[in-house]
Amino acid sequence: MTEPILEITNLKKYYPVKKGFFSRVSEYVKAVDGVSLSIEKEEILGIVGESGCGKTTLVNTILNLIEPNGGKVIFNNKDLFSLKKKEMREIRKDIQIVFQDPFWSLNPRMLLKDIIGEPLDVQTNLKSSKKLEKVKEMLKMVGLPEESAFKYPHEFSGGQRQRIAIARALVLMPKLVVLDEPTSSIDVISQAQILDLLLNLKKKFNLTFILISHDLSVVHYFSDKIAVMYLGKLVEYGESQMIFNNPKHPYTKALFAAIPDINTEDIQNIMTLEGRVPSAINPPKGCRFHPRCPMAQEICGKEEPPAIRLNDKRIIACYFVQE
Repeated sequence: MTEPILEITNLKKYYPVKKGFFSRVSEYVKAVDGVSLSIEKEEILGIVGESGCGKTTLVNTILNLIEPNGGKVIFNNKDLFSLKKKEMREIRKDIQIVFQDPFWSLNPRMLLKDIIGEPLDVQTNLKSSKKLEKVKEMLKMVGLPEESAFKYPHEFSGGQRQRIAIARALVLMPKLVVLDEPTSSIDVISQAQILDLLLNLKKKFNLTFILISHDLSVVHYFSDKIAVMYLGKLVEYGESQMIFNNPKHPYTKALFAAIPDINTEDIQNIMTLEGRVPSAINPPKGCRFHPRCPMAQEICGKEEPPAIRLNDKRIIACYFVQE
């Protein structure tokens, strides 16, 4: 156990829905609604859930890229939402992000030396020669030749472009790195290479990672802890191995049961959830998962379940979880 590097308390992000001639706010999309969790130093947290569950909004709100509607985020003992712009700019050196698709996140008109060196221009006063040395060092660190500094992004494969994005994110030597679907746009072999590269860099520089992914096998392989989200709510949170081996929340069970394995003979054998994800504008009363839950009872549709801490330290929001 180490001290937390990031503590999130009751975080909320609502998007207004405007209607009518005067564009008055009539409703809100509750993208993130009262999420609380913590991440320890040098830990990897995987965030999983169906599309639209609030994973990316949660991370963007944590990083203060979008303004929250409530809650608190403490990073390295500093309240991010109370910092002034100049103070937040200083914090940015310690928090970086690797985006989902490097093809769109890298400027096609810039050389790699300028793409990777751009954060150095913003946060440091390095001279051109020193900056180029640093860029070449980062390229070498992610497995690309130094002469790549004078090439454009389109001259590289998808896996190589993701390495460039990683080099850019790490050039300032941050403490926390967010990985937004880092392997979704590359082939399986490149995925394995990128994950191994990230693990090696984590160990070398004592990094902390937040991983957003739809690929549960990637999350299982990569993460120390898992946060399972459903419709803006955190439904299960705890040690990765423990949750994968013995999921407790009905939604987590359904999510994992939908993964095909070596024993799957036919698509009919894969379990799927009945019904659709409800609207985040008008979520169900009580437990948000209850309309699709096979265990749901009367209380589930009336009152929101509290977050319960089990003996194995995992946190679950469900009335009918057994130890």
